[in-house]
Amino acid sequence: MKSLSILALLTCLMPFASLAELALEVPLIELKPRPEDESVTTTFVFHNKGTKPVKVLSIDSACSCLSADLDKAVYAPGEKGTGKAEFKVSSFVGRHEKSVHVQTDDPSQPEWVIPFILEVPEVIKIEPKTLQWWIGDEAQAKTAKVTMTGDAPMSIKDITSTRENVEFSWKEITPGREYEVTVKPKNTTDVMLGALRIETDSSIPKYQRQMAFFSVYRKPASQP
Repeated sequence: MKSLSILALLTCLMPFASLAELALEVPLIELKPRPEDESVTTTFVFHNKGTKPVKVLSIDSACSCLSADLDKAVYAPGEKGTGKAEFKVSSFVGRHEKSVHVQTDDPSQPEWVIPFILEVPEVIKIEPKTLQWWIGDEAQAKTAKVTMTGDAPMSIKDITSTRENVEFSWKEITPGREYEVTVKPKNTTDVMLGALRIETDSSIPKYQRQMAFFSVYRKPASQP
């Protein structure tokens, strides 16, 4: 009876004896562009840890900002492969989780997900990013803090508004590092959404113009 039980167990395991398994050498892939980078590339290594060949059918990214390619289409059991990934930095700031999805011909692993962590250094911080008033509120001034957090100091050269229904000003708190931007709507009788274009003297083109926002909205019924 005991030998029959072992035989039955082996019979159950036979369909799973030949499996493909693509797996990274590391838990995830980290990309750390510099502030001035428009894009960043990296290479990564993986293995077919299974016992049969696996064929890659397609590679897709969950974000248009991230793309990847593998060095070939078919990987034998135990074979090592390499891939190359490129991330377009654009306006991304901070930590972001992205992924690439690899479709294979193996029923036990039809999709292999490659995880990425993107750490984009913050150079300019605006808090809060949006100054908000409710319709009917007192048209009082509110302030946003602009902090230059990069290695090199930056100064605000000019600020312009997309709306005429606000008054605004700014002042330097710490030269090249901290600024206060004050915004005051002329009235709060109508819905309004606008932006302040903040121009800096940054040597990096994409940081030469930043945006802060202001709005006047109707108060939701749930708000006291």
